[in-house]
Order: sequence, then structure tokens, then C-alpha cells
Amino acid sequence: MYDHLGRAESCLTRVCCRRGRARCAGAAGVRFAQGSGRACAARPRSRSTSVRQTLTHLEERLAPDNFPRTKGVLMATPRRFIDVSHTVEHGMTTYKGFPAPVICDWLSREASRTKYAHGTEFQIGKIEMIANTGTYVDSPFHRYDNGKDLSELPLESIADLECLVVRIDPAAAPAIDRIPLTASQVGGRAVLFHTGWDRHWRSEAYFEGHPYLTERAAEWLAKAGAALVGIDSLNIDSVATGERPVHTVLLGNDIPIVEHMCGLSALPDEGSKFFAVPVKVKAFGTFPVRAFALA
Repeated sequence: MYDHLGRAESCLTRVCCRRGRARCAGAAGVRFAQGSGRACAARPRSRSTSVRQTLTHLEERLAPDNFPRTKGVLMATPRRFIDVSHTVEHGMTTYKGFPAPVICDWLSREASRTKYAHGTEFQIGKIEMIANTGTYVDSPFHRYDNGKDLSELPLESIADLECLVVRIDPAAAPAIDRIPLTASQVGGRAVLFHTGWDRHWRSEAYFEGHPYLTERAAEWLAKAGAALVGIDSLNIDSVATGERPVHTVLLGNDIPIVEHMCGLSALPDEGSKFFAVPVKVKAFGTFPVRAFALA
């Protein structure tokens, strides 16, 4: 056991030394002064105590975001990836009246055998679909001619975002007008609305009476500095009229929107990181994403 502790201690101390913040350095009782490579005397401490203190220091200073923390211990178990996007399938309907995706072979495996060496075959697929298919992200160009298109979205606006999940009572009225968060919580974070409407996906019920945000809620989110807003229903706006105030407000403030999400029940209320990165397409405002969270 002590042999293992000694090796761990030596390795961890070298890491800390390179950052100028080493703690203790083994049974010899040597430590390093803050920001320097000078050794100074210290009373001897046990190897187990030394390693524990060094691990605590590393947890505070060096732990990557994708490793969970517990008091005094840096755990080796990575966080979970949670998929919150629908699967795109041939013939599925995202919006009534919008064409369904056509997914087929451009080059089938059988046909490819005539082009490659014996025993070598490939499938090259072809997909024809509109941008608003499955789970997708809207960029400002979707609403505004002079807005950022997909190719101009900064990665930091759609990836590695601290995430908040707002739980909406499925029995409540469809209009979401008040948000149970403070502005300080929202600033710089993705805010995802979990309504449970995804349970109706691929059914007629999905298209009727879906939950949506009001213009007032959108204005509050924009003022609070939300980085991205998402929802697990048909549209973040009401579709009862031709107006789209939530798209107008959020995209007008360069806040991307993710619609038709799913599985938000698996995310914690806070503490996860959210990603919704589309293909980098010029002069395009919307595109499907593989939305996921690291929790």
C-alpha cells in the first residue's frame, strides 16, 4: 500500500510543482513555497496524509470539468453523456405540412462491389430534408436576414454551456410566462424547459396544445443574459397565430434556440454541460443537432 502511495505522491507532487503550488513531498518532509521551486523545511508527515492533501489541492486546482468531485476526493469516474435529441428517420413528421426526410442509398453495398476490390464494399447514403427536422438549433439568420447564420455561430454559444433545467408541470396551462429562476442564475447559461411534451413525439397529440414561452418570458431571459434556450415541445412559440415573439426576442439578442428536445427528465436541475452543435452551413439558419448533456 505504501509503495503505491509513494508513487502516487511523487507523481502528484511533480504535477503541482510544475504549477508552482506543490504541497508536501513525501516522508522527507519537504514542501515547496508558493510560486517557487525552493524547498523549505517542514515537519515530516505520513505518506497517506500527504497524498490526501495533495489530492484535495488537485481537486481544487486541476480537476477537469468532466470529472465529479466529492469532499477531499477527486473521483476517477467520468460524468454521463445524456442524449436529449430525437432520432431522424425516413418519412417521419416533425411539423404537419412540412416534408418528411427521404433517406436512401446513393450507392448501395451491392452496387459498390463492382467498384472496389473483392470483399470490399461501402454504403454511401443520401438524405433529402428541410432544415427543421428532428431536434434542431435556430440561429439568428432563421429570423433575421442580417443575423448570424449557422457558420457564424460561435462555438461557445452552442457547446460546453452550463445548463439549467426548468421543470414545467404538464397539467399547467401551455403558456409559460414566469420562470422560477433569478437573473444571476441564468446569466451565461443554457436554459432548457422540461415540459414532458416529448412523450407525444410521432403522434397526433404532439401537434395540438403544446407548451410554449410567452413574449414576456423571452424578454426576461434575454435581459437576464441566457446563452441558449431550449424546449422539448413542438415550438418555443405559440403557433395559434402567425406571430413568433419568442423567436423574435431571443434570436434578436443572438440567443440560439433548440426545439423538439427529448429526455430532459434525465438531466439534473443544474450542474450539467450542454452541447447542440450543427453542421457549419453558410446562409442557413436552422439545422438538426445531436443535442446532449454531460452530467
